[in-house]
Amino acid sequence: MSKLLDMFAQARRGQGGSGMGFLGKNKTEAKPRAAAIVVEFAALDAGSAEAATKAGADGLLFAWDGNGRADPETIKAATDAAKASNEKIICGLHLAGDLNSLSRENLDQFKEQGISYFVLPLQAPARLLALHVKDVDTVVTVPMREDDIETYLLLIRHLSAFDTIAAVALDFALSDDFSHLTIEEVLQYRAVRDAVRAPAMIHVEGKLSEPDAYTLTALGVQALIVPASDTESATEEIISSLREILEKVHQEEKENTQTSKL
Repeated sequence: MSKLLDMFAQARRGQGGSGMGFLGKNKTEAKPRAAAIVVEFAALDAGSAEAATKAGADGLLFAWDGNGRADPETIKAATDAAKASNEKIICGLHLAGDLNSLSRENLDQFKEQGISYFVLPLQAPARLLALHVKDVDTVVTVPMREDDIETYLLLIRHLSAFDTIAAVALDFALSDDFSHLTIEEVLQYRAVRDAVRAPAMIHVEGKLSEPDAYTLTALGVQALIVPASDTESATEEIISSLREILEKVHQEEKENTQTSKL
C-alpha cells in the first residue's frame, strides 16, 4: 500500500498509545477519525512543521513554485523535523509555477528530501504522470466547473486511466459554512468527486463546526487539507478542533452502522 493510502486508512483505524522503553518515544493514542488531516504551508519552516506534527496532523503539504521557494535544503529540514516527532508523518509538495522544467532528476531529489507525494494541477505537463518515482504518490487537483458539467464529468472520469494517480485533491471553493449546502448542491459536488473513482482530499478553510463535518463526510472524502495559520498556536488549535470533531463523527457513523445491522 502507498504511504498516502495508508495515511487515509490509518486515520479510520486510529492508533493505540505505547511506550518504547526509557529512550524510546511515547506515542499518544490517536482515536479513529472520519478523515485524515493534512496541513498546508504557504511558507516552509521546520519549527512550524514540527509543531503541526506534534499537534496531531496526519500529513503535511509544502508549496513549491520553481523559483527558489522551498529549496531542497529547506524541505529536508522541515521533513526531518516533522518525522522526528512522528516517523509515520506523510510530507508532500504542492507543485506550481514553471512545471515544464521539472525532470525525473528533480522528482528523485524531492524524494531524497523526504517527500512522499506530489500534488499537480490539471494544467501540469502530462509527461509528469509518466515520470513515476518509486514510493512517491501523485495527486491531481480537481476543481469544480459549473459550465458544461456533463462534458467535464466525462473528462475527469478519464483520470482513472492513469494508474500513477493515487488520489485527487478537490478544489471546490466551498463557502466556510458547509452546513448550509443543500442536497442538490452536494449532489453536484459528489458527481465530480465520484467521477474520479479515486480517494479524495478536499481543501477547507480553518475551523469546522460539527454540522460542517457531517456535510463533508457526505462528499465521501478521505482527508481534509487545511492551511496553516499565521502562528503555530493557532494552527495547533485548528488541528485539535478538527480531530475532536472528526473523531465524534466517526464514532457516530460506527454506532449508526452497528444499529442498522440489528
